[in-house]
Amino acid sequence: MDGDLAGIFVFILLAATLAFGMAQVFHRRSIQHEERKLELKLQIEQAKKAQMSQGHESQQLFEDRLRVLERIVTDPSADISRQIESLRDIKAEGERAR
Repeated sequence: MDGDLAGIFVFILLAATLAFGMAQVFHRRSIQHEERKLELKLQIEQAKKAQMSQGHESQQLFEDRLRVLERIVTDPSADISRQIESLRDIKAEGERAR
């Protein structure tokens, strides 16, 4: 009887070890999967921010040029050629930023 009990005990220990080992492998795999999902979400967010900042820069460039044009139109006493050069400088800065 003691031999049978020892055999059953060894079988249960082996089964438990195998079950816990497999559970550890599955858990590690699910953790790696979650990490990859988070990395992809981070990359998506970074791409969105980069796209928004690029759009914001071109909008800012457009607003700057519009302000200079408004000053040219509304201020007749100003030096128009200087302001036209200012517009060209803004355009050159925008092309360098791209």
